[in-house]
Amino acid sequence: MATRDIVYIALFAALMAVLGVFPPLMIPAIAVPITAQSMGPMLAGGILGAKRGALSMLLFVVLVAIGLPLLSGGRGGLAVFAGPTAGFIFGWIVAAFVTGLVVERFWTRLGFVLAFLASVLGGIVVLYGIGIPWITAVAHIPLSTAVAGSAAFIPGDLIKAGVAAAIIVMVKRAYPLISPRLADGRA
Repeated sequence: MATRDIVYIALFAALMAVLGVFPPLMIPAIAVPITAQSMGPMLAGGILGAKRGALSMLLFVVLVAIGLPLLSGGRGGLAVFAGPTAGFIFGWIVAAFVTGLVVERFWTRLGFVLAFLASVLGGIVVLYGIGIPWITAVAHIPLSTAVAGSAAFIPGDLIKAGVAAAIIVMVKRAYPLISPRLADGRA
């Protein structure tokens, strides 16, 4: 792995920490706080690619595990991994990987729509596919209850996927970090 790759991985782990600083947005109609951190895996995978994006999220999760208060609300330490939302934290790694795979696959014709679909697939479908069963297991609630409770986050996550897609496309045009060789699997 090149020094440049290590720098990008560390940079996106730091970006996740910065996204945790933004206070949660409370929407009275749904009474659910929406945080900016779930956009991080979409950005990491979409800008860095599958491998580096997933490694940046892994680094972030390790930093949280050793006690750094990097999660939204200043949380950190091993205790957060025993809670009902830990599945989403672990899911960030897979979400970044899947988002990156889709972006790499469609790199040559990547535009807003494909970047949005990659962000939705990795950052919502995959993430919820990991996080919701975790909630069910840890909180001992029916799957339908966990799905219903998580559904309130989907509108905010769709907005974040749109923002991430716009940023992914802008970075691709201005300073692409995924090379066409990497995207075609010839790296």
